[in-house]
Amino acid sequence: QVQLVESGGGLVQTGGSLRLSCAASGRTFSRYAMGWFRQAPGKEREFVAAFSWSADSTAYADSVKGRFTISRDNAKNTVYLQMNSLKPEDTAVYYCAARTYYSGSYAYTERREYNYWGQGTQVTVSS
Repeated sequence: QVQLVESGGGLVQTGGSLRLSCAASGRTFSRYAMGWFRQAPGKEREFVAAFSWSADSTAYADSVKGRFTISRDNAKNTVYLQMNSLKPEDTAVYYCAARTYYSGSYAYTERREYNYWGQGTQVTVSS
């Protein structure tokens, strides 16, 4: 069983920055493919950013490219999402996801490709 706990959300003004963290349990965290998704009110959960277990492959949604950066610290079992130049349309609950089974070193962008999810952290960007 893997537990994911997100933190770092909050209220920020347009143009501001936040860094989300996702702390993961499990002794083989370095072998997990990790991703971030978000869900705004009344909308489907959508992909934001991901990288492969080896961190040699990353992917970003077009809407966040150049503004968001995903990273990981295997020593701390933590993945981060640095969010800069935030916009009101970034307002959503942000979820961390882990894929714990290996089938290639890819940055997975589909929800169905992940088997563990965190509870989410709210990000609100005011205009």
